Amino acid sequence: MIIIADSGGSKIDWRLLKKDGSIGQTQTEGFNPYYQPIEHLTKIVAKSLTPEISEPVSKVFFYGTGVSSEKNQQLIHSVFRSHFSEAKIEIGWDLLAAARSLCGREPGIACILGTGSNSCLYNGEKIIGNVANLGWILADEGSGTSLGKKLVFDRFRKKMPAKLEQQFNARFPWSREEVLERVYQQEKPGAFLASFAKFIFQHLKEPYCYQLVYSSFSEFYENNVMKYDNYENLKVHFTGSIAFYFSDVLRQVANDKGITVKNILEGPIAGLTLFHQKDLI
Repeated sequence: MIIIADSGGSKIDWRLLKKDGSIGQTQTEGFNPYYQPIEHLTKIVAKSLTPEISEPVSKVFFYGTGVSSEKNQQLIHSVFRSHFSEAKIEIGWDLLAAARSLCGREPGIACILGTGSNSCLYNGEKIIGNVANLGWILADEGSGTSLGKKLVFDRFRKKMPAKLEQQFNARFPWSREEVLERVYQQEKPGAFLASFAKFIFQHLKEPYCYQLVYSSFSEFYENNVMKYDNYENLKVHFTGSIAFYFSDVLRQVANDKGITVKNILEGPIAGLTLFHQKDLI
């Protein structure tokens, strides 16, 4: 059996590839080593994953946010080693998951547009380039957090159209002080700001909302995709909720900039499953 995991802060999607070709699946609470102790993952594996295991495990592929550092990779590796001592274990960051899921074994540019944003240049085997990820405060262009930040900014700086502002206030009757507290004093401010992306999507026919999304995606392409050598001749792929739900705008901006966009998936787990089926042999 092969275990595949796509881990985020809110959930982990697991796929179990069995010898007979059948595929099991389960979902557990999430894990991010920067925000949670390694014991949290240990508990998830012991109580939620191992009961699903029906045959010997030969390989484990764990992909996740916050696992790009060697220290975090070693911690996660130790958890799986303690449960599956004979298995080959590979720990990879979420960008590698995106690249393998979207590009398979072909060169391309793989991008993540969800709560945050990121991108990489992939040669069909490994990541060979990555524009520095500066997080939601300094960058994260095109992400849900970035869209939400722009929307909230325009609301309190009186740049939002009056009718749309009325609809926004009816749905989010928060004072400036309440919003600032959520952003600067409570946990997961990025996720809070990204939650406004749903409002933008529901009003995407409004010129203001469309232009907000268009300009944010344009910034993403210019500051990420267009920084890679030969980007004009490579296929660009996306995964993440923002890319998936705003795909029409994402493709339009790409077309206007002469960029070829191919795959857009909501999440990488299905593509990872296809990618790793060869490992059953």
